[in-house]
Amino acid sequence: MTNRISFDFAGTQVLITGGTSGLGHATACLFRDSGAAVTITGTKASPAEYPVDLSGMAYRALALTDNAAIDALAASFSTLDVLVNNAGVNFPGGLDESTPDGFAASVDINLTAQYRLTVALESALRASALRGGASVVTLASMAAIRATTVVPGYGAAKAGVLSMTRALAARWAAAGIRVNAVTPGVVATRMTAPMEHFPEIKQAELDHIPLGRFAEPAEVAGVIAFMCSERASYCTGSSFVVDGGYSLQ
Repeated sequence: MTNRISFDFAGTQVLITGGTSGLGHATACLFRDSGAAVTITGTKASPAEYPVDLSGMAYRALALTDNAAIDALAASFSTLDVLVNNAGVNFPGGLDESTPDGFAASVDINLTAQYRLTVALESALRASALRGGASVVTLASMAAIRATTVVPGYGAAKAGVLSMTRALAARWAAAGIRVNAVTPGVVATRMTAPMEHFPEIKQAELDHIPLGRFAEPAEVAGVIAFMCSERASYCTGSSFVVDGGYSLQ
């Protein structure tokens, strides 16, 4: 017995920021394997510098702190069907986010840069002929809906992502552009790997998750793909929580 679903994104132009590891890479692979033409971004000069499979994807080096590079990337697309704003980081440049400078740097990378890229791509998204409309999905976080004292800038930025999603969804609805967010819980990625060195922190997180485990990147990637498919054509301005029940407690 199976209950699997598959996606067909043949002919679809997809841009995924931060597609070289973790959740972004899982999402890029899913779109690629579903027939999409996928462009990913990363911070290294060449895709050969990454120890993962990036075959069948176009690669663009991009630093979210470089406004000119963000604008140039957007200008390179005349048509775009799907944008996944996945790239982000906490403790940018090693800064303490509890300081004003660290807080501001985190908000710049995790919110302002996402907004800059998204609005710069408006004309390309408007040009999409994708059934159900062009789609923007931005990754939020549990830090957007619960207090976090360690990375307050990251939390504030992700809360801003939810507000940005609603504002752009309302603004672009008439143009046929859907804008949504996906809010993951704890995902087993390189970003969360340091918890392995702090078993008490890891266990506290697991104890808070009714399903009793962290998510695999592919489990979130599937939700992102669904939100970009014609089956989600009536979804805009929403945030789909994928947290194993974390937010229930």
